[in-house]
Amino acid sequence: MTSSRIRIHYFTDVLCVWAYLAQVRLDELIKNNSSDIEISYHFMPIFGNTEHRIGEGWKDKGGYAAFSQHTHKVCAAYPYLELHKDIWQVNQPKTSAISHLMIKAVQCLVDEGVVNNEADSSLQHRTQFEEFVWQVRLAFFRDAKDIGNMQVLMGIARAMQLPLAEIQRVLDDGTALAAVCRDIELRDGFRVEGSPTYILNEGRQKLYGNVGYRIIEANLHEILKQPKMEASWC
Repeated sequence: MTSSRIRIHYFTDVLCVWAYLAQVRLDELIKNNSSDIEISYHFMPIFGNTEHRIGEGWKDKGGYAAFSQHTHKVCAAYPYLELHKDIWQVNQPKTSAISHLMIKAVQCLVDEGVVNNEADSSLQHRTQFEEFVWQVRLAFFRDAKDIGNMQVLMGIARAMQLPLAEIQRVLDDGTALAAVCRDIELRDGFRVEGSPTYILNEGRQKLYGNVGYRIIEANLHEILKQPKMEASWC
């Protein structure tokens, strides 16, 4: 990446349905602005304890069954999404943190140059890392797999022919966990409230939640057209 590209910090939780439906917007943003932007992917544990968030938090509304209905209602407006009929009612992950740990392990290998970071036309023009994140989301939302289980995640990595021994290395030596902790520090530093959140202009602009594509792109283009040495209005 060149220094002239605009960095966008993108925060999500892999179990967040709003981040699942927002993927198509992110893909479009990258496709249309690939030469101008650099996406920094960060993960936050909104669903760090699903029993507390859903089992207890939704207890008066009907618990996991009600949250399943809520997820279906959200996705009904987006026919392009694939959603398992028994989402949140079978193979309920105990946490999103294990997925985030595995994702950061793969991301660390990208930083080390072990995993290729080039967009691939066979992966819908995503990088291997981006495709891995998408496959983890699909495993839960489309296939209702327990992505809080490390063996399920290793199975996804194996199917993508990612280097399992190297992944295990950065899991074992703490590299991946350190990256998870850094994401949490950045979440707090940027005061990120939820998933998905775009942070632009090094924290000066924040787009949070179910934000339309045109709004995201308009904010980006406003930054791109600003003079490089424009004085602050403060």
